[in-house]
Amino acid sequence: MATFEDFMKLDIRVGEIVEVVDFEKARKPAYKLKVDLGKEIGVKKSSAQITDLYAKSDLLGKQVMAVVNFPQRQIADFMSEVLVLGVYGEKGVVLIKPDMKVENGDKLG
Repeated sequence: MATFEDFMKLDIRVGEIVEVVDFEKARKPAYKLKVDLGKEIGVKKSSAQITDLYAKSDLLGKQVMAVVNFPQRQIADFMSEVLVLGVYGEKGVVLIKPDMKVENGDKLG
């Protein structure tokens, strides 16, 4: 069982999606994202299997939550630097986002 201390080890931040392109080499349909996580962290890359519910144009400017302190992960020829968080629903992945606009880089706490 995970403890509260385990949860606190995660660095989860708000970021704004600033670029979205198709990830053609992914095994399952996905996008390559660039996420602006504020001045401290900067812009990071992520791969996201969110094509079922989101068009590329819907994602630009959207704020999302991302884990920023996991090790980088290679997916095909792409290095994913952060994990954008979502919920697996019946129709696909639904992104987790702040209820109101906040500063990029703000930490979940």
